[in-house]
Amino acid sequence: MAVVKQRSACPISNSLEAWGDKWSLLIIRDLMFAKQLTYGDFLKAPEKIATNILAARLQALEENSIITKTVHPESRAKFLYQLTQKGIDLYPLMVEINLWAEKYYPIPEERKPLLALIHKDKEAFIKKSIEALTK
Repeated sequence: MAVVKQRSACPISNSLEAWGDKWSLLIIRDLMFAKQLTYGDFLKAPEKIATNILAARLQALEENSIITKTVHPESRAKFLYQLTQKGIDLYPLMVEINLWAEKYYPIPEERKPLLALIHKDKEAFIKKSIEALTK
């Protein structure tokens, strides 16, 4: 793993160095909902990430042990990306980002059932979701 230069001893600053830009969080989001994806799958996301940015963010997330890359079982020319335990541990943070966004931004209809489950029992939702990611 590459050594990441720290700007300070602040845990928030250090965390943001590992996963704190918008593209990295969107990659993490997509892996949380899909479990594993190929490079091409990320390119199909509605945010339309550029290929050079995607490659750089995937590499940085892998260097920070947030994701892993393995050869695709159906094609040696493709790779599968998935979250490590370190990446899965970001799940509660992603739930809180969703709750914060719900408070201040319009929420798409397809996201509302997920938020309803979170509101019903946030801790149980997080536990169940993390269990599903670790299987």
